[in-house]
Amino acid sequence: MAVAILGGGCFWCLEAVFEQLTGVERVVSGYIGGTQLDPTYEQVCSGLTGHAEVVRIEFDPAKISYAQLLDVFFAIHDPTTLNRQGADHGTQYRSSIFACSAEQLDIAQNLIKKLNAGAVFASPVVTTVQMAGAFFPAESYHQGYFRANPEQGYCAFVVAPKVAKAHAVFSRLLKAVDQ
Repeated sequence: MAVAILGGGCFWCLEAVFEQLTGVERVVSGYIGGTQLDPTYEQVCSGLTGHAEVVRIEFDPAKISYAQLLDVFFAIHDPTTLNRQGADHGTQYRSSIFACSAEQLDIAQNLIKKLNAGAVFASPVVTTVQMAGAFFPAESYHQGYFRANPEQGYCAFVVAPKVAKAHAVFSRLLKAVDQ
């Protein structure tokens, strides 16, 4: 298994999409990139700890590549807005890639260069790329949040459209329905 750590706004959105991809064995919502050990959700939301809300994705590179994970990542959030995804704003919602190896760092940096050179987005990509540090799992009530609460307002109006987009654009990467 390999690990990818990505932040693109609220971790509920990312978790809901990535856990449905073939080759993804586990997705854990959590925090990374800050100064405080084992922060709480409330502390991260204060914006004072420096952490980003992220997902830690355990995946089988024989079934899905890191580059494919990044393709999905860039398609389901806005990587051109600094510290904001829709109504969610603050440094904890920054678009960020925390590489777990030098190879992942190179892949991410090169992809961002290609996206910017090809003017794929109307504005430049502001996604930060850095080596991963300590990852802290979020509280248990955040894990599998969309699956457990699909009718909750935020899930219905923010998460569900991202899941639907992933299904439409990346159907070839989805797990079989019986899994």
